[in-house]
Amino acid sequence: MTPLSDPIIGSDLDSLVKRPGLERLKDEKIMITGGAGFLGSWLCDTLVSSGCIVHCVDNLSTGVLRNIEHLSDRGNFAFQNHDVTEPNLGDERYDLVAHFASHASPEEYQQRPIETLAVNSEGTRNMLELARKSDAPLVYASTSEVYGNPEIIPTPESYWGNVNPIGLRSCYDEGKRFGEALCMAYYRVYGLDVRIVRIFNTYGPRLRPDGLYGRVVSKFIEQALMNTEITVYGEGNQTRSFCYVTDTVAGVLRAATRQEMKGEVVNIGSPQEITILQLAEKIKATARSKSKITFRPLQPDDPQRRCPNISKAKRILGWSPNVGLEDGLGKTVEWFAKDKRGR
Repeated sequence: MTPLSDPIIGSDLDSLVKRPGLERLKDEKIMITGGAGFLGSWLCDTLVSSGCIVHCVDNLSTGVLRNIEHLSDRGNFAFQNHDVTEPNLGDERYDLVAHFASHASPEEYQQRPIETLAVNSEGTRNMLELARKSDAPLVYASTSEVYGNPEIIPTPESYWGNVNPIGLRSCYDEGKRFGEALCMAYYRVYGLDVRIVRIFNTYGPRLRPDGLYGRVVSKFIEQALMNTEITVYGEGNQTRSFCYVTDTVAGVLRAATRQEMKGEVVNIGSPQEITILQLAEKIKATARSKSKITFRPLQPDDPQRRCPNISKAKRILGWSPNVGLEDGLGKTVEWFAKDKRGR
């Protein structure tokens, strides 16, 4: 379903396009890596609808064409099937580079650790060089995973992290930490305008539920809709903070358009902390599911708590989430149910 035929995505997209600040990007040429993925495709939709010229790059290792195929006939959108770890991206210059390519699901990146490290090292270097050649800002999609198992909750950007550098999750944690360090090196050496957004758990329409690519919200929803067991790791006491996709995208776009973000890093996420067991129960109730909640052994290095301090985002970006968890889950479950019937 396209945003025009999908009332949930269409309504959410309209709300994003109407937010103030996007007019600063109108007619600008923007590169989005990972643009066929979950967050990347929402960025493509929003920016194309806002009158930007969008060049989407994705090797479709995790992204899917159905997320962007409705944009193929738009004159201000182009797609290139390309791996960002390969430097040959042509001679075009851009007004903004948004580097969102990466494996992101824990099961997925643990199965593909080398590729995950490569996209956040070699891929990030290539995007930084492209931004330097273009004299353009670069927005780097980092993650709350750089904090590891944090000892400070809510976690501020000043916290250095508590990460196992050789653990199963290290390919993602340390890959993103290296990407941040590389961005700051380009900032200090070349004066490049880099902007780092540490994105906390985001959910909403277009999350993949399948196989290695599924994340906790999409997996729970899929299990609930099928009335199969909802599988929780450990006792479900670990916490996360879930931000609806439109709020995350709005925060990213604020970071892209505010000059105060040059050389800065900011948390983008919801300050509403919830246990994984509570999340499973909320999704089960929202989906009116008959599923039984079952428990499996806790995965190695699974962080016990995850909640952002967003005071810096409020101060620099004037941003905080607008969509409550209940409303966001309601829309997401409805979208998954419709999408499932349409498969």
